[in-house]
Amino acid sequence: MQKNPIHTSLVALGDSFTEGMSDLLPDGSYRGWADLLAGRMAAVTPGFRYANLAVRGKLIKQIVDEQVDVAAAMRPDVITLVGGLNDTLRPKCDMGRVRGLLTEAVERLAPACEQLVLMRSPGRQGPVLERFRPRMEELFATVDELAERHGAVVVDLYGAPSLADPRMWDVDRLHLTAEGHRRVAEAVWQTLGYDPEDAEWRTPLAMTPPPGWASRRVADVRFARQHLLPWIGRRLTGRSSGDGRTGAHFSAELGKAFWVTPADHTDPGPVTDWRRVGP
Repeated sequence: MQKNPIHTSLVALGDSFTEGMSDLLPDGSYRGWADLLAGRMAAVTPGFRYANLAVRGKLIKQIVDEQVDVAAAMRPDVITLVGGLNDTLRPKCDMGRVRGLLTEAVERLAPACEQLVLMRSPGRQGPVLERFRPRMEELFATVDELAERHGAVVVDLYGAPSLADPRMWDVDRLHLTAEGHRRVAEAVWQTLGYDPEDAEWRTPLAMTPPPGWASRRVADVRFARQHLLPWIGRRLTGRSSGDGRTGAHFSAELGKAFWVTPADHTDPGPVTDWRRVGP
């Protein structure tokens, strides 16, 4: 058995993928892979601290402007950065600008932490992926180049068959289910060098009979009404689902981020709750 690394802090940057949509908790908040990962890291490291700065709908320019310097100033052991995918899904996307902004983010974050984690985001099977695949793969090629240049590690979710399965995606067809987030947390956990809990996270789900034609049409109508049309409306009016929101661990009142740590921070073990550190 390998010896687990010792990381005492984690800061997560990005958009809805890292915020945790659609891993919905009973109180209406989101959990997601970053929270799951932080809980597992905290369970093996006394005094662990965590901050999630990700906000749904953010483009790479907004992540750079609003999250990068905040994260760098916190000087954590580990920083995760996932961004740029929202840009690739816009009808008009300047990939040269996206590459430049992602490069700027990595150049500012890599010296500010012991380990920077980048990702090749998962892609759901279907026509949307096929339409935007060239942009996504261009983005991921940049991720690979930047990781090699700056000593970051890359979690390859795009190449995982399990996460391409439509059953791993919520009804909005844009965000992972709770099981999808669990597998992403496992993938990052292993990439950081921790002992695997699920060595088969890449394994596809068992085959099941596909839904019938009528069920698919009902699902398509519900998806269009509840998710696609509102998304189109936001694009046409220049609005974002993240307008007016801040990261879970960013105080708009104070204008800065704060750490959270396990509520029972003196007793390593499963994390049942978090408490805020400082003001």
